[in-house]
Amino acid sequence: MKLDLSVAGDIVLSMQAEVLAGEKAVTTAMRVAGNTLKSDWRAQVTRARLGQRLANTIRTKTYPAAGESFDAAALVWSNAPQIIGAHDTGPLIRSKDGFWLAIPTPAASKGARGKALTPGEWERRRGLRLRFVYRRRGPSLLVADGRLNNRGLGVASRSKTGRGRSTVPIFLLVPQVKLAKRLDLARDAERAQAAVPSLIVSGWVDAKLG
Repeated sequence: MKLDLSVAGDIVLSMQAEVLAGEKAVTTAMRVAGNTLKSDWRAQVTRARLGQRLANTIRTKTYPAAGESFDAAALVWSNAPQIIGAHDTGPLIRSKDGFWLAIPTPAASKGARGKALTPGEWERRRGLRLRFVYRRRGPSLLVADGRLNNRGLGVASRSKTGRGRSTVPIFLLVPQVKLAKRLDLARDAERAQAAVPSLIVSGWVDAKLG
């Protein structure tokens, strides 16, 4: 048996074309995987009713920033890592000082940009003093002697006779609170990672055919 091996065309150019196709396929695959993971994480945040604003803190970037490479990578992160991480892990939260955690009731209202008020901030805003009420069963309270307005918020009473004045619970006091786990970021990350090989293969084939 006699075998004859011959190469059609320029083998160097063929190898260069193969390398370029591979670099393009890997870079494109990482960009697609990163964008997909960003979209999935944002969707999780909105489904958990944590707000579009928090969802928009999820960002992605592909490396290299310019050009294509076999070493391409995608980074997906949040600009609010502590908040996202807390909802992803469901941690047990305790007071830094070892005392009480003050949980606002609906009567407490909110501060700027929807941020929860501290007891001190609430007193300054409302011009009322909070009073501690110990309860043997259930959480203790910080209450204000005032009234509820038509929006259900605790405010000072304007009545000189005391009519309509009541004791309004403003904060619940608890030693600790378990934050519910509302996100599963690892699930989407694993799915995005598992899709990368098939993205590379299909992209490589498309690059060669193109």
